Amino acid sequence: MGGLGLKRGLRFVVSLSALLIAVLAVNALRLESRQIEPVQPSRIEVDAAAAAGRLAAALKFATVSEEAGAQSDASAFAGLVDYLANTYPAVHRMLRPEKIGEGSILYVWQGSDNELEPILLLAHLDVVPVAPDEATSWTQPPFAGKVAEGFVWGRGAMDDKSSVIAILEAMESLLERGYSPRRSIYIAFGHDEEVGGQNGAARIAGEMAARGVNFEWVLDEGFFVTEGLLPGAADPVALVGIAEKGIVSVALEVQAAPGHSSVPPRHTAIGILAAALVRLEERPMAASVDGVTGQMLQWLAPEMPFLQRTVFANMWLFAPLVRARMEAVPRTAATIRTAQAITMVSGGIKENVLPSQARAVVNFRIRPGDRIEDVISHVSDVVDDERVSVSILPGLHSEASPVSSTQSQAFAALHVTIRRVFPDALVAPALVVGATDARHFSALSSNVYRFLPIRLGPSDVARIHGIDERISIADLGEAIRFYRELVLETTR
Repeated sequence: MGGLGLKRGLRFVVSLSALLIAVLAVNALRLESRQIEPVQPSRIEVDAAAAAGRLAAALKFATVSEEAGAQSDASAFAGLVDYLANTYPAVHRMLRPEKIGEGSILYVWQGSDNELEPILLLAHLDVVPVAPDEATSWTQPPFAGKVAEGFVWGRGAMDDKSSVIAILEAMESLLERGYSPRRSIYIAFGHDEEVGGQNGAARIAGEMAARGVNFEWVLDEGFFVTEGLLPGAADPVALVGIAEKGIVSVALEVQAAPGHSSVPPRHTAIGILAAALVRLEERPMAASVDGVTGQMLQWLAPEMPFLQRTVFANMWLFAPLVRARMEAVPRTAATIRTAQAITMVSGGIKENVLPSQARAVVNFRIRPGDRIEDVISHVSDVVDDERVSVSILPGLHSEASPVSSTQSQAFAALHVTIRRVFPDALVAPALVVGATDARHFSALSSNVYRFLPIRLGPSDVARIHGIDERISIADLGEAIRFYRELVLETTR
């Protein structure tokens, strides 16, 4: 009887396993590709070499945005603006450039149909500094504006003067050919994106709101056409940011009585603070593969090899496994949770004096679905020590952006344009983990996207804000072609 029962039990397990495998396989096979097919490749001709020379000249202007308390070089910004005016005469003659704030520029190309909401292309003129001890490590000097070995080298070549030049190249060529858009085209170049955009993009957005201007869609920098960066994706993947994380920095402070180190208390101010920081690092905010990152996986799943496809088609079963794998890699972990980083610690004045104060700053990048108040509540709960005060650091902080739809006509236009210019690339929505000027325009459009049309491989990631920033001449040509195609797709 016992043997019979065991056999029945084994048959049941086998049958159940077979059923489970069948369900998993069917779900995988039922996935349909979300890629637009077929798409005629772009045939727009672009003189990329000539454009590369013009970008190189723009890189010579050291339009560095300095952090609070430091003065940016106003003459560099003025010089760049003059250079753009002289280099793109049709744009500056016909699109009525308007200076907003200390150095941002707004262009308006009036369309023939005022009933249609305009579109907005964003980029920024400023760049991050180059550390003095890093300048000599560059293959080409960071502000020399050199074209060599098939690349344009210099600070801003990728982030974000390539976008500025590509947009202006596209607009200049359309104007020269007598193009007349039905839908109005707005172009805005901020001058302080690298330090938050409060005096640039935020003021432009405020001015647009005051004028009652809303946009059909907004496009800013963000993700790229990634090559070899996504595990399991054999093809290049054009990631389009449909949302971006919020940001807040939280200060943790401990006050204590000063004294001589020869008679210390059980825990000094620094020790109390250190223990609180350890607890924070051991208990980050919850991760989830739902939301924007879940959408990315859904878009990519049909294009994956069968094993990965099966996993992503059955997230009801495999979500914990996927989450664990993504948490193991910092780059992907940042896309599935509100990330935290201890960035500043201070305390103590002398090696034999008990510190009267210890302070740390923890920077949080907030996932859509979480809020600043959730961050503060989490920190307070985890620290759980009345001796440690928790407060929001004054300065830049913002909630996560709204999530734009992948079902809109605007996203479809982006999708088809990407497939025309990058026919070898897949398209997928994604979450931008940094901050862009786009977040300032969320109230002016429900379709805010973030995509810079250049290719990015594993060796290129460190170049952004790092040493040897560069863009290939071929990539610059594709970017120009992309902006022309997108404008034609959405404004005629």
